[in-house]
Amino acid sequence: MFPRSFDYLAPESLDDALSMLAEHGEDAKVLAGGQSLIPLMKLRFAAPDYIIDINRITGLGSVHENGSLSVGALVRTHDIERSELIRRRYPAMAAAAPLISDPLVRNLGTVVGSLCHADPQGDWASVMLAMNADIVCRNGAAERRIPVSEFVQGPFTTTLDPTEIATEVDIPDPGADTFGTYMKLERKVGDFASVGVAVHLSFDGRKVERAGIGLTAVGPANIKATEAEQLLAGAELDGGTIARAADLCAEAADPHSDLRGSADYKRAMVRVFVSRALNAAAAGKAA
Repeated sequence: MFPRSFDYLAPESLDDALSMLAEHGEDAKVLAGGQSLIPLMKLRFAAPDYIIDINRITGLGSVHENGSLSVGALVRTHDIERSELIRRRYPAMAAAAPLISDPLVRNLGTVVGSLCHADPQGDWASVMLAMNADIVCRNGAAERRIPVSEFVQGPFTTTLDPTEIATEVDIPDPGADTFGTYMKLERKVGDFASVGVAVHLSFDGRKVERAGIGLTAVGPANIKATEAEQLLAGAELDGGTIARAADLCAEAADPHSDLRGSADYKRAMVRVFVSRALNAAAAGKAA
């Protein structure tokens, strides 16, 4: 199918883009990578009157640290995949990037765009939940920061206002001693997740200083496993703690049965992935 006809707008500054959004509101959609929006338009699940293409706007395509990590709205997944800074300092992001779809999608699809799409099977939201990231949003008058845990409200639903543009995702400094990973069960390479688990740990000596765990495709939105995070904070990663944390994550999951597997199977895979990740972290501390 072909999309319904629309007017194409290509602002060259963020202020111009925000002015266009203020004028057209819910009749407009912002285009960055287009890997979610264009398929929806072709199927006519989305039929905006205006497309505002932000790819000509400078300043939205950088990844840089300044106390925290800023990932701009035009940063592609392949930028994360190839970044030495990400590999060295943000291992959960480095683990997730090559598991997202296929190279064609990674070359165009953006991290921020994936968060705004809010697909429950999207990988980046779980990673950002684990890392306690914020989304930075702008309209013509103000800027606001929204924790990812509050930004994603449900399937394909966020708190982003129709007159706002999400300009970056901001990730706290992980500290000097960090472990992170992303594990994903998929039917074939490049598929959406049947189950995904993001784990991010900051250590103080042998004890976990802060823990973050995000779950993919096991609920109506990506899930932050807060009870497991609280259990791990201040604890050493012994066998009992790891088993209890894995159980709490499985209990936090709310999957449904479908062609990808039964609800019980998906919940069991959450338990397996969390246990594997935490055991890997424990092995690293023991080495």
